[in-house]
Amino acid sequence: MEDSKRRMYEVLEASHTGDSSSKAYDMLMTTSVIVSLIPLTLKTENIYTIYIDILTFLVLLIDYCARLYTADYKMGYKSVSAYIAYLFTPLAIFDFLSLIPILYVIWPVNTSLKLLRLFRAFRVIKLVRYSKTMVVISNMLRKVRKQLGAVLILIVIYIFISAMLIFQLESALFNNFLDALYWATISITTIGYGDISPVTTAGRVITMISALVGMAVIALPTGIISAAYMDEIRRKKSKYEL
Repeated sequence: MEDSKRRMYEVLEASHTGDSSSKAYDMLMTTSVIVSLIPLTLKTENIYTIYIDILTFLVLLIDYCARLYTADYKMGYKSVSAYIAYLFTPLAIFDFLSLIPILYVIWPVNTSLKLLRLFRAFRVIKLVRYSKTMVVISNMLRKVRKQLGAVLILIVIYIFISAMLIFQLESALFNNFLDALYWATISITTIGYGDISPVTTAGRVITMISALVGMAVIALPTGIISAAYMDEIRRKKSKYEL
């Protein structure tokens, strides 16, 4: 019994080991997720989209139950708390949310449930599990989340400072402070739609500085992510060589 449970976990999780059964399962789940998104591309639903919803729901439900069943292996310890802890992991939460759209299929007369169809979008996140590259990227982002968080905080602070300055210098251009935040965000990303253009010398200087800072803002997280990605690739290669 325990051997079959471990084997189930290996098929579910070990896509990077070269296991043919695991690869086939990954292909099945990837196909199911992609097919399940077809109804989102259509304006109206018909009998075929209903069949797609039901069939893909059953596949995703089986996958969710199987992962919950093997949660003790996933979490690394044998206890009831392992199953409870797994339920609150990010991917498990997204798995659960991706099952919710079936409620509208079962009870379509309730128009308040129509928005639940949008929860199909959470199924895209499931693809992270079934791609080696996505797993690498996920691991890499997890390792540099503090650095990226620090960069994000610096960006937000700069946006607020530049928005406050331009709001005082070019008050005639903005209806409210939100418009100034919009301008600051567009400027720092160097997009510059041109719908709000400073006319004073000071305002234009701030705009130029904001654009220059924007180039650094783009370069900083790009460098962090690139370095972390290469480190993760090297770690994977050294692991396989061992």
